[in-house]
Amino acid sequence: MTIFYFTGTGNSLAVAKRIGGDDARLISIPQVIDSTEQHYRDDAIGLVFPVYSFRAPMMVRNFLNRVKLEANYIFAICTYGTMSGSCTNYLQKQAIGLGFKFDYTNNLKMADNYLPLFETGKQIEKLSKKNIEQNLIRIIEDIKNYKKYHVRAAIFGRIVGKLVNMDFSKSPHKYIADEKCNKCGICAKVCLSKNITIDNDIKFGESCEGCYACLHLCPQNALHHKSEKSNKRWIHPDITLNEIIEANNRQN
Repeated sequence: MTIFYFTGTGNSLAVAKRIGGDDARLISIPQVIDSTEQHYRDDAIGLVFPVYSFRAPMMVRNFLNRVKLEANYIFAICTYGTMSGSCTNYLQKQAIGLGFKFDYTNNLKMADNYLPLFETGKQIEKLSKKNIEQNLIRIIEDIKNYKKYHVRAAIFGRIVGKLVNMDFSKSPHKYIADEKCNKCGICAKVCLSKNITIDNDIKFGESCEGCYACLHLCPQNALHHKSEKSNKRWIHPDITLNEIIEANNRQN
């Protein structure tokens, strides 16, 4: 099994690791997005990624447009915090347009790391009510058994998905660094779009994917969004900072 994943603060990487177990090949989408080798074969191929504005992240959509996936079973798992909208509907529509179809799609509700709308502390308090482990076990069993299934958005989710279609890679992100910043460079290393450079100052470019890894994973808690609800941060407890750096760092 091969699983491609996109992660900012570890949610989707944690899910990919659980689905894949000890035998799967896990591939970070940021690490292969510019690769010249874009043909992948395996018995089963999966994608795991977060929902951004009720869609797959722009990089994930671009990745699908560039690759050829050859497998007996192709699946996609969308992680989200509050509402998944019609993400899987749009994903399946994109796949059909590219000449294939996902055999299995599903959503997994987890912690929401979108700082302008949600307070991280309250999100953590809600985790026990989201039945994450039970739902993940069910998804793992479905994939293990090559179940055919496509989760469909409810009517309200489809309506919201049509009304809200923000391209995070082109939207303005108001980030600031406070006096605690020591220019350690972690923010640049966890940035999956190579959007951060550090010289005398930290500079944010125009290709932000909106993952907020730079804010959540700053060791000094020195980076902030001007509209954030709190300064409390999130990283999935089963994922280390080094794992996210390895997945996202494209500086070399």
